[in-house]
Amino acid sequence: MEGLAMLKYLISQLHQLFHDSSSILLQQQQPSLPTTIFLHPPPPTTTTTRWTSFDSEEDSSVDDCCDLVMAAGKSHSFRISEPLKPPPAKKPRKDRSRGKSLGRSCSSEVMEQEIWKDFPEDLFEAVIARLPIAAFFRFRSVCRQWDSLLASQSFSQHCAQVPQENPWFYTITHENVNSGAMYDPSLKKWHHPSISPLPTKLIVLPVASAGGLVCFLDIGHRNFYVCNPLTQSFKELPARSVKVWSRVAVGMTVNGNSAGSGYKILWVGCNGEYEVYDSVKNSWNRPGNIPGSVKLPLSLNFRSQAVAIDSTLYFMRSDPEGVVSYDVATRVWTQYIIPAPLHLTDHTLAEYDGQIMLVGLLTKNAATCVCIWELQKMTLLWKEVDRMPNIWCLDFYGKHVRMTCLGNKGLLMLSLRSKQMNRLVTYNIARKEWLKVPGCVVPHGKKRQWIACGTAFYPCLTAVA
Repeated sequence: MEGLAMLKYLISQLHQLFHDSSSILLQQQQPSLPTTIFLHPPPPTTTTTRWTSFDSEEDSSVDDCCDLVMAAGKSHSFRISEPLKPPPAKKPRKDRSRGKSLGRSCSSEVMEQEIWKDFPEDLFEAVIARLPIAAFFRFRSVCRQWDSLLASQSFSQHCAQVPQENPWFYTITHENVNSGAMYDPSLKKWHHPSISPLPTKLIVLPVASAGGLVCFLDIGHRNFYVCNPLTQSFKELPARSVKVWSRVAVGMTVNGNSAGSGYKILWVGCNGEYEVYDSVKNSWNRPGNIPGSVKLPLSLNFRSQAVAIDSTLYFMRSDPEGVVSYDVATRVWTQYIIPAPLHLTDHTLAEYDGQIMLVGLLTKNAATCVCIWELQKMTLLWKEVDRMPNIWCLDFYGKHVRMTCLGNKGLLMLSLRSKQMNRLVTYNIARKEWLKVPGCVVPHGKKRQWIACGTAFYPCLTAVA
């Protein structure tokens, strides 16, 4: 199998590294990873076996991972590669096949006798934790030990030490509302998971996320669900005590640094009704009433998802223009009056590094452009910090463009559409980088899907609903 072959190659290359630096490793009771190791997988075989729990729109979605990079923060860098050799003389096909067969047999014996008995278990888990997310699902089917890693406490700790630079995006398409599509910006690939626990008779939409978990709400605003899209860890939340069937805004935050310590979900209606779900207690409760200093009705902007910074959730409102926040730790509501920029439409809140941002369409006469603002804490005014390249904005000229922000956690995904256009772009707030997103096409399909809604989430293999 291809996965087993890559595993053998991974082990053999690591063994060569440790053999070369054995004197250093023997002096340490717990071996650590070198700073950087580049491992080049063997050439692909003719038979392709898929190990992922979700399907990618292209067969090469995981095969594109040509290098495995593992960092641990020491001093030197190593590159393991074959030395330059002259091209071998051409052999008859029978001899070549016989040689490959013998090579596999010898490799298996070396791996069994020399590697497995000495390979440190903690180092093994540290290596696996640094695999790309999509590659992990491919390799976990190699053996039961690998498959059981998700339940390992030590493996969870290794995963927690590997920060995810960019979030993924979980989206719903107009053509297939009962199944989602996930976008991995690092590989620029769409994945199509099958989350079997989610109800199929109801339309459920992703409304918030935290700690690798995604919160879903059915279209009738009655039932909440929480799921890890990667592992399909799933929970249906208990019924709410306050019966409000009108549209609500939803925010989600974790207790501490990960979902392992629990999480909280807040829903709030325009008339001031609200409840907080605590995953530790597995119950909803209403801690109090919205104070009189917060104007009712809230006139919430439901096109804007909530922003979570530490234990505080921020919601956008339109009358008066500004932001209303709730701290789930202190149970305090706060209102901020912040005038919106002129000629602004389809705007939504975003967050980067603890800073509240704003993204929206500026439309004047026939010209339309996507702009980014940053909230100035001293003046409570929006300051423009970037805008989409002019050459891209020219495509919007004279068109009635609508924008939906599908993720607002440092890396934004924007859906821009009109009768003549259907475009997805990402914006990296830190790098001020605009990139076009490849079209979302279901496996073995040709028609490009229209994205209806979505949310960003940081992929976490060990998050449990």
